[in-house]
Amino acid sequence: MGHSTILSLSFFLLALVAFTGARPVNFLQDFRITWAGTHIKQLQGGSAIQLMLDPSSGCGFASNKQYHYGRVSMKIKLIPGDSAGTVTAFYMNSDTDAVRDELDFEFLGNRSGQPYTVQTNIYAHGKGDREQRVNLWFDPAADYHTYTILWNHYHVVFSVDDVPIREYKNNEGRGIPYPTVQPMGVYSTLWEGDDWATRGGLEKIDWSKAPFYAYYKDFDIEGCAVPGPANCASNPNNWWEGPAYRQLSPEQARKYRWVRANYMIYDYCTDKPRYPVPPPECFAGI
Repeated sequence: MGHSTILSLSFFLLALVAFTGARPVNFLQDFRITWAGTHIKQLQGGSAIQLMLDPSSGCGFASNKQYHYGRVSMKIKLIPGDSAGTVTAFYMNSDTDAVRDELDFEFLGNRSGQPYTVQTNIYAHGKGDREQRVNLWFDPAADYHTYTILWNHYHVVFSVDDVPIREYKNNEGRGIPYPTVQPMGVYSTLWEGDDWATRGGLEKIDWSKAPFYAYYKDFDIEGCAVPGPANCASNPNNWWEGPAYRQLSPEQARKYRWVRANYMIYDYCTDKPRYPVPPPECFAGI
């Protein structure tokens, strides 16, 4: 490859990163503490952080910018041992009260020896209550694992170590809400949720085990930063809008079916006492 070609490629990649607002890699530069800074400890020069929950408080952080479509991922190591009643959350949120858009990962603590449950939820145009729960097939407290949200014009995909565990398709053409209009920030919190998180609130936090710690590293956001170029979100040439990201590949679809057949423990679409008539997206191939 010639010198001029290398320079041209370098300038192209720099322009692409600037255009998409891509890839925060450092907590100090790209995130801010939103809640109880005394409970957040920066590690490895800001490339990793520790969140703490004790009887006095939980804590949280958020991205400095919002993003309109793209992909966000973090590596997280969850609370080990008896974590019942704790909630570790990683999500995107429009930060609007009346008409909220939100894409949620919520990791629900467990009693020692029981599987960790991850709950996903989607708010679109102010309407949520679309919970699904999956038991993780590994110990997420033993090591870091990658949790990813892909959001484009075609679908939202929640993935764990590149295994899709939930897909929500854009069916706005059928009158089904989909988050299209508002940018969203990236958030994470660690908090007490023992009134609902573990076995519907039957299992309470054992504060004698506190403090509880969760760890984050390898923050990665690639998307249209807001504020930023006005035409970014509608640009079909953004990589996350490409043909490979418009639907699950055959291999991804196989893994998706495997997770849902073996590890799904709750789906709002099949909760007949709650929804005698399932919501319309349940018939539209979510």
